[in-house]
Amino acid sequence: MTSDDAFADTGLLSPVRAGTAVEEATGDAAYVRALLDAEVALVRAQALLGHAPDGAAEAVASAAAGTARFGARSLALRARSGGNPVIPLVADLTAAVAEETPEAAAHVHRGATSQDILDTATMLVASEALGLILADLHRIATALGRTAAEHRDTPMAGRTLTQHAVPTTFGLKAAGWRSLVLDAADRLTAVRSTLPVQLGGAAGTLAAFTAFGHSGKPAGDADVRPGAPATGDAAQDSGVRLVEAYAAATGLAAPVLPWHSLRTPVADLGGALAFTSGALGKLAADVLLLSRTEIGELSESGGGASSAMPHKTNPARAVLVAAAARQVPALAGILYGSLAAEDERPPGAWHAEWQPLREALRTVGGAADASAALAEGLCVHPRRMRENLDLTGGLIVSERLVTALSELIGRAGARTAVTAAAGRAVRDGTELHAALRQDPEVADVMSEERLRALTDPAGYPGSAGVLVDRALHRPDTRTEADTP
Repeated sequence: MTSDDAFADTGLLSPVRAGTAVEEATGDAAYVRALLDAEVALVRAQALLGHAPDGAAEAVASAAAGTARFGARSLALRARSGGNPVIPLVADLTAAVAEETPEAAAHVHRGATSQDILDTATMLVASEALGLILADLHRIATALGRTAAEHRDTPMAGRTLTQHAVPTTFGLKAAGWRSLVLDAADRLTAVRSTLPVQLGGAAGTLAAFTAFGHSGKPAGDADVRPGAPATGDAAQDSGVRLVEAYAAATGLAAPVLPWHSLRTPVADLGGALAFTSGALGKLAADVLLLSRTEIGELSESGGGASSAMPHKTNPARAVLVAAAARQVPALAGILYGSLAAEDERPPGAWHAEWQPLREALRTVGGAADASAALAEGLCVHPRRMRENLDLTGGLIVSERLVTALSELIGRAGARTAVTAAAGRAVRDGTELHAALRQDPEVADVMSEERLRALTDPAGYPGSAGVLVDRALHRPDTRTEADTP
């Protein structure tokens, strides 16, 4: 084992993301690549506006292409002295450029601050990770749509506060899961489309970028573009145009203001990730409940084994997704807390975001990957659903009996009769329809055949089928922008 291997985060205690595409997309190597991409994009944008000489961007890009000299462990160790990994990376990149093209070395990181580069790199990493997550969310929505349509009218017990309530259908439950997943996809798509580049310089004024006009020379009266209001405004405008060019070079959005201490992008991203973890967690929570031995209405295909009990097939994917759903809201809370950032660049609030944001991305990414496999391989057991539906001997449709009898003996009388019959059914272990027949008033107005029909749980689905149809009419609005 090498020294670097000894310190590598291999996902040992986070199996939900181990081996997934999002793990690689958010790893240290990916961050180093994003940091270098941010530096290269800055020089490209400066060269485009004439703020750097021709060839400088290509020289920096060439030096940044090989990542062997930019070791993540070395950067991490040297980051302890300056507080962030950009400082040693800039030193390494400048040295690499100077070896090949000395005159271009002065244009590495020119005018930028470390936070410009790290925030931009974080947005690049987030965009890549969100693309992977969205692809999995669409897989989940597709699988759940098929399941909901197939089981549109499959009856099962609806449960409230852990108890049988009234009948529902498994199709309606699956349609609800799909709806939450699409809600999550909508939120992540919206956030991804607005992830912004960061560029503000030392204190968010773009001062270092306004010293050069479009020609690359210090801005003066002769450098004012035709129609520009004044030299000062023209110089200041060059900074704003550089932000726009930088955004175009990275593929990120151009912010209205530098956001060094205006952390809306990170907070919004954290909130969307927390929502997504909860949406997937709802699916997992229901699967965990319904796959209990004594319920047995669902099971995972290829469930996990137990280290001690050979008979067990654990719902391992659902367990990992449920665990993720309990972690991400806490991570998002740290990101929301960092909104209270002091001054023009905060001491500590910004730094506190780095690891929680990455953990949120990779945890949600792992949960989405596991949920896609779960949804695509979910095993539904309608016979067990029906058996459980009949467990209470018709008590699950007591609401229906009250409604039907109200038309014949009044609501108060119906309520009293059904309540008393329910008590007898539980005490004597009889069916509800039989207990109701013991009430002379009920027996006078309703036949045994009618009572049997009314206490059949499958005959009381409400509008479940129509609701499923309505839910499935909602399109899965995947776009090209959703792809990684």
